[in-house]
Amino acid sequence: MPLDRRSLNIKVLKIAAPIAVQGVVTATLTMVDNLMVGFLGETELAAVGVGAQIFMLHYMIMFGLLSGSATFMAQFYGTRDMANIRKVIGFAFTLLSGLGIIFFIISVFFTKPLLSIYTDDPAVLSLASVYVRINSASLLLMAFSAPMEMAFKATQQVRLPMIVSGAVFVSNTLINYVLIFGKLGFPALGVAGAAAGTLSARVIEVLLNTYFAFRESNSFRGSIPSFFGWDPELIRRIIRNATPTTINEFVWAFGQSMYVAAFNRIGTTAYAAYQAANSIFNIFNFAAFSIGDAALILIGEKLGEGDKKYTWTLSGHIIRITIEAGLAIGAVTIVLSRPLSYLFNLSAQGKTYIFYILIVFGATMAVDILNGVLIAGVLRAGGDTRFTMFTECGTIWLIAVPLAFISALVWHLPIHLALLMTRTESLVKAVILTRRYKSKKWMNTVIEDL
Repeated sequence: MPLDRRSLNIKVLKIAAPIAVQGVVTATLTMVDNLMVGFLGETELAAVGVGAQIFMLHYMIMFGLLSGSATFMAQFYGTRDMANIRKVIGFAFTLLSGLGIIFFIISVFFTKPLLSIYTDDPAVLSLASVYVRINSASLLLMAFSAPMEMAFKATQQVRLPMIVSGAVFVSNTLINYVLIFGKLGFPALGVAGAAAGTLSARVIEVLLNTYFAFRESNSFRGSIPSFFGWDPELIRRIIRNATPTTINEFVWAFGQSMYVAAFNRIGTTAYAAYQAANSIFNIFNFAAFSIGDAALILIGEKLGEGDKKYTWTLSGHIIRITIEAGLAIGAVTIVLSRPLSYLFNLSAQGKTYIFYILIVFGATMAVDILNGVLIAGVLRAGGDTRFTMFTECGTIWLIAVPLAFISALVWHLPIHLALLMTRTESLVKAVILTRRYKSKKWMNTVIEDL
């Protein structure tokens, strides 16, 4: 079937736009949290950044499990097999429940030893521990919400996660404002208030996802038992596909958290600036990475149908869109870097760091997004998870993490130059992934004979 570029662009936009809105809202929520906490001081902002590392590790492992499962959801949607989509959702829920329990126990009982990896500042460590313990219950709540949101996307009901994220954004912002600063008669709880606000928003998220999942118009709606009773062969294939993605995301996230350990050694102001700039950058980043989600959904659907020729043409078009979007969003990030640096209540030095860090992020945006779409979108849509695991784990641990520590502890570079050194990893990774894409070895139908 020939590629109708205009209709495809419209379809990509219809899927990617709501996902982009959801991503921007989620990232903006993090930035609003950081803005509010930032008004309390650099120590408080650094504490939330350090505390968030546990939740980032949990999120990335969760994303790895879901990403491996989403390949099956998207390909089953290509054959409109809703019964097996429900089975995949139920299995993902079971896995994430176990993951949530493990992280909950670690967060409650081993908080300070774990956070000590990221900071040696006693004030930052104390506040970060409070943030983690209060927010720890959200690790359990996400076991339900995350599989449902992934299923909504895979079945192209992309407006629903957007609506949920909007409600979470509004509730989290309002509750945070009240509890952090002590409004409406509540005491000013500071960092503890930020954690309580996030936890409250997660409860609302679960309620809304439950409503949308079990209402009549949901395409994969079914009885609770229909989400369980799995076929052993299906489970074996999901585990085989999801294990590399989970290892990939965990090792990548742990590597990212090592940046925190390295950059914190440069100084609290430097790390607070990195945390602030990263929250701004993620707004642009999440918007651009919506193309990756769209790629997995559209390419997975076509592979499920067995149309590999069209899949190849489709993937090439999506990659071109990705590069164009990366260049455009990177340019916008650079242009806005100066005014954005004044959003946070940091010292003059801290604002200068934010400005330079945003320039580094913007200059490398196109390569970052290309890597993200190839890994989490194109290659994973075909179940090529082992290759992406070895590529990403190898580059971050052999290149990026060593350069982060050498830059901070040996060369004593300022934060923005230390960050720039780590970005060489993205260039190496892009070369490796592009070669893999061109080989066509990633184009597999994972649901065959199920």
